[in-house]
Amino acid sequence: MNSYTAENTLVLAKRHHNTKRTYLLVNPLQAKHLPVSPAQSLKMMTCLGESVAKKYPSAKLVIGFAETATAIGAAVAGCLDPGCQYIHTTREPYGELSDWIYFNEEHSHAVEQKLYSKNLGKWIEETPEIIFVDDEISTGKTLMNIIDKLCEAFPQAKSKPLIAASIINRLSEENEKRFSNAGIESQYLVKVSGNDLSDAVAHFDIQPPKSPDPSSGLPDYKLIHTDEPFMNPRLGVSITKYTDSCREQANRLCEKLLPDIQKGAEVLVLGTEECMYPSLALGQELERSNIPASVRCHATTRSPIGICLDEAYPIRSGFKLRGFFDNERETYIYNLAPRDTAIVVTDTAEDDQKARADLSRALSISGCSRIIFVEGGSRV
Repeated sequence: MNSYTAENTLVLAKRHHNTKRTYLLVNPLQAKHLPVSPAQSLKMMTCLGESVAKKYPSAKLVIGFAETATAIGAAVAGCLDPGCQYIHTTREPYGELSDWIYFNEEHSHAVEQKLYSKNLGKWIEETPEIIFVDDEISTGKTLMNIIDKLCEAFPQAKSKPLIAASIINRLSEENEKRFSNAGIESQYLVKVSGNDLSDAVAHFDIQPPKSPDPSSGLPDYKLIHTDEPFMNPRLGVSITKYTDSCREQANRLCEKLLPDIQKGAEVLVLGTEECMYPSLALGQELERSNIPASVRCHATTRSPIGICLDEAYPIRSGFKLRGFFDNERETYIYNLAPRDTAIVVTDTAEDDQKARADLSRALSISGCSRIIFVEGGSRV
């Protein structure tokens, strides 16, 4: 049953230095910008997946959008045919690979995205429908951009039903007609107005997130590795193998982590940018153990959001960090709070020391007593 409304899935924040769209829709249940119970987050994502599966149970191709919908896409794909393939777009460099479809997310802080295309032709042939998954759809321009590029590269996609699945749908009547004329059907949990919301955040006096002070020293942290690298949905994965692998990795990590987590502890599990689903899987397993008093999940992000202490504003604190996937890139973490243990889950490897230094300082400044980094891959 869908019990989701605008009241429990949508709050507004103000983008910092983005003149294309000054406001940002923040979903408190998405485990991206705000900490939330992993069970609650996955329940919402699965609800969307079940609504898609009810109409399209045999769909075998799901395309998620980076970075905020990488976990949502995996959860939706997990509700479909066991043979479903899941792939999400990425902004990360893959210099050794040449098979890409490039498209623009025009209103974004990071406009250019790409989709790995090596196996797409085969997967499009094998699926009755193509499911696109995003956290919210406002105008549909990004989706139309990728569909145009996809159909140009793979003309067989033109004959497939195309489904735009999202937690929040803000399409106007005009844009819904544009979707319909392009053969795109919308599936969503919450429908809200597509009006410009700039005025709703204009009065907030925001400050930019700042880098954690390096003079505070480098806090102690523990570094552990997964037994094997996380599977990479940027290049496409069998959803059954991917979700099974994430759960198995989470179980093994729990065996390593729980002996050092005291009964009744407050635990935070953080994903990094596009690496979100593995952190939610780990958070869910920790939550099920009943050893921590609470487990909360969210993630670092490339979205520059303004900070404001107004009680009506959702982003009350934040730090600017060097990115785990590119140390020259700015990323951010918001609304950190004191925790007994903070666990950072990333699909990079040991050469992300600068990012670890920044995030460990931010966590320590925010009152996290014990910091653990879980690395499950190699630099992409």
